[in-house]
Amino acid sequence: MDFSSKLLENAVYEMSQLPGIGKRTALRLVLHLLKQPEERTNLLSEALTDLRAKVNFCKSCHNISDTEICEICSNHKRDKSLVCVVEDIRDVMAIESTSQYNGLYHVLGGKISPMEGIGPQDLSIVSLVNRVKEGEVKELIFALSSTMEGDTTNFYIYKQLEGLDVTTSTIARGIAVGDELEYADEVTLGRSILNRIPFENSIKAS
Repeated sequence: MDFSSKLLENAVYEMSQLPGIGKRTALRLVLHLLKQPEERTNLLSEALTDLRAKVNFCKSCHNISDTEICEICSNHKRDKSLVCVVEDIRDVMAIESTSQYNGLYHVLGGKISPMEGIGPQDLSIVSLVNRVKEGEVKELIFALSSTMEGDTTNFYIYKQLEGLDVTTSTIARGIAVGDELEYADEVTLGRSILNRIPFENSIKAS
């Protein structure tokens, strides 16, 4: 792809580094931005700069937040004895959109994947176990995607919780095996949470 401008080439290159964005799509997006009023482009630039400079991760659940403790964790109407364990922030958004869950969350930041060099130490598993040790959490719902990596992560956490006074469950397999949580429709996802099963049963079934 030949560029008439080095500035254009640099902008397209940086845009193409985003997931799912190829060079042609990046070029289309950059040219679109050039056609917009300058203040619109400045607003986008400022929003991204502010995101990197000011965003926080909740000290309790690791969800993205504007404050040290996110709105979900600080909401007194939420059931603090119930914690849903998810892979990333997109899963929190997906579950919240169902309006079927009133507990808290714990964002792991990924799944155990030796192929990608991701081990337990790279995830927020220690802080999850510590939350359970504090005694307020009575049930953990494993809501990771039904992949080999997701199942491995669930089982690893389950073993770390042995001897602790907490119930573990997993979402019902209304979510197809191999599917990512964020792509499930709201009705299916909501029902899979409401119809969750004891985690021990999922081990026997697999």
